[in-house]
Amino acid sequence: MSKSKVICIGEALIDQIIHQSTGDYTNYLGGAPANVACMLGNLHVDTNFIGCIGQDEYGESFIEQFTKLKINLNFLQFNKNFPTRIVKVKKDKEGDRVFVGFQDDINISFADEMLDLHELRKNIHNLEEIYRQTKYIVTGTLCLSAIKTSESMSFLLNYAKQFNIKIIIDLNWRDIFWDHSLSTKHKTRTEQKDIILDFLFYADILKLSKEEALLFFQTSDPLMISKVLPKQPSVIITDGAQPILWYFAGHIGKTNISTAGQIVDTTGAGDAFLGGLISQLLNFNEVVSKEKIEKAINYASACGFLNCLGQGAIENLPDNEKIQTFLKSNGL
Repeated sequence: MSKSKVICIGEALIDQIIHQSTGDYTNYLGGAPANVACMLGNLHVDTNFIGCIGQDEYGESFIEQFTKLKINLNFLQFNKNFPTRIVKVKKDKEGDRVFVGFQDDINISFADEMLDLHELRKNIHNLEEIYRQTKYIVTGTLCLSAIKTSESMSFLLNYAKQFNIKIIIDLNWRDIFWDHSLSTKHKTRTEQKDIILDFLFYADILKLSKEEALLFFQTSDPLMISKVLPKQPSVIITDGAQPILWYFAGHIGKTNISTAGQIVDTTGAGDAFLGGLISQLLNFNEVVSKEKIEKAINYASACGFLNCLGQGAIENLPDNEKIQTFLKSNGL
């Protein structure tokens, strides 16, 4: 059986973009795994999302958006006691964002921290059926700050070992998630980072920013990072508008990004990049040449850049036609 499904696991939350000049804000659907799922859905990739959202208006908005993009929600959980998380985000003049806190901090926890392992186990036969058709699982590291969701993530990735599923991890470091979590806020920074480093043992493909590469590995050389991890994964390092460094399936490369347009909002650009990349990896059929990798990363870069030309991570997702037009106009 040819595997064509992708499963995205983790947080679905609200990015509250605060306008510097007025102090007003606009709420957008977000959360890295949810953003990747929506990018994949927008490119007509068969995608499942596994996570927990609140039984509130924001949770309903996610259901509407996921349904619109035909994302499978059989393993989506709902929590009536804890709300969908709202992350406050400030932007600078270049459109880059800074995470400054959460709305309603009086809540002890948020829904994304409540992914229930017991519920997943109850649905194990359906999970097995989906896993048999799954090529990639995509997840991040923010939810590792919450013990309950972290245990569920580890279960899902361990279970995947039986099905030859490739694990893609997007290393996201946001200290406010760890500082807020009842599970991990009392740990030292070193202990918190060690939780993430241990989790990277699952990775077949690792994506991270240059800043995160230096923070966790003291190098931005993707080959050196690959060598210190057990699976020696493919490693992709992004750096805003700077060239992408990568080590992929034994090939080493650097890919420049074309940025012919006015950046509006960089929120979710890396997630659009990853969704676009995965859509291309599905077409490789195990033949992974350097030429194919460069083509896939160019496609992914176009996804990330085009997503920056409008507000919000999900509201401005490019479709394949727009991506191909952009690539052609840049001679790619």
